[in-house]
Amino acid sequence: MEREQQLKAWVQQITALDEAAQKAASDHLDDLTKPPGSLGKLEELTIRLAGITGKKQPSFSKKAVIVMASDHGVVEEGVSSFPAEVTQQMVHNFLAGGAAVNVLARHAGAEVICVDIGVNGEPAHPELVSRSVRKGTANMAKGPAMSREEALQAILTGIDVVQESVRDGVQLFVTGEMGIGNTTPSAAVTSVLTGVSVQEATGKGTGLDQAGVQHKANVIARAIQLNQPDPNDPIDVLAKVGGLDIAGLAGVIIGSAALKCPVVIDGYISTAAALVASRIAPACRNYMIASHTSEERGHAALLQTLELSPMLQVGMRLGEGTGGVLCLHLIEAAGRIMDEMATFSSAGVSGSNEKAEAKL
Repeated sequence: MEREQQLKAWVQQITALDEAAQKAASDHLDDLTKPPGSLGKLEELTIRLAGITGKKQPSFSKKAVIVMASDHGVVEEGVSSFPAEVTQQMVHNFLAGGAAVNVLARHAGAEVICVDIGVNGEPAHPELVSRSVRKGTANMAKGPAMSREEALQAILTGIDVVQESVRDGVQLFVTGEMGIGNTTPSAAVTSVLTGVSVQEATGKGTGLDQAGVQHKANVIARAIQLNQPDPNDPIDVLAKVGGLDIAGLAGVIIGSAALKCPVVIDGYISTAAALVASRIAPACRNYMIASHTSEERGHAALLQTLELSPMLQVGMRLGEGTGGVLCLHLIEAAGRIMDEMATFSSAGVSGSNEKAEAKL
């Protein structure tokens, strides 16, 4: 009950976006030397960022990708083409700076924060954030993935990591994850919370063939039938058919919103976490920026349910936070437009007739 109350207190901190800052940003965009709205999603992004931060021209000098790492007991059902031990091996790869998200984060000027929230092993590294709730989830095809208390603990862990990062100066977050088999609980969560069929929610994951995808869907359907997660209770869904990485990322999203930080949502697993977060704290949806549409089946249904329009379409399905990090370049571009582009008056350029008439 104590953790439920702690989470509720964080949810209550989330406020609506700053309308005055949004209007100021919109007015400034309309005064720049271009037709109104001609920069499309960059303009929408700029206005959203102003509303989130309360600043007409926000800047983000310190950005972080939070990679939640955990194992999934359902892997024993043969739902992944990679063995479970790859989770821990990839954690070491992140910490050594050799994963795709490390490369792209360096290029975007962001740090990677790797969190052990449930790795089934003993990864050790001075830069690893060790916050293990348990050594991987149980096999959801045989019973609940975790207890409700463990799901709550994982959510609060995500919030804590964000709070600590904000104290260290981080102003913007990207969601990332690592967990062999984690598209399986993501598909289960997607099916339960959106109402799409298990078949529509289940994709190739780490590269399964058609028979493998069908087997994976059968396992997910069996887990849902066995555990009967309540679609009206997102924490119950997390506990019964979710994952510690998904729960941790839901906490990252809620914590970011409560602390007025933009949070860039990566692919399928991250967006499953975003939907869970939005069901716990509906107001946090306004703080989310959808980076891209994953090739993983079911991701589009999540984005549609959240009413989020992704910034990119690049055919990715790696996870880790890679698509989210690519979106940081667009956020940087939006800031530069606001800071560096001339206004009609400063450039001595005549505005549109509609603009001139509006000022009369």
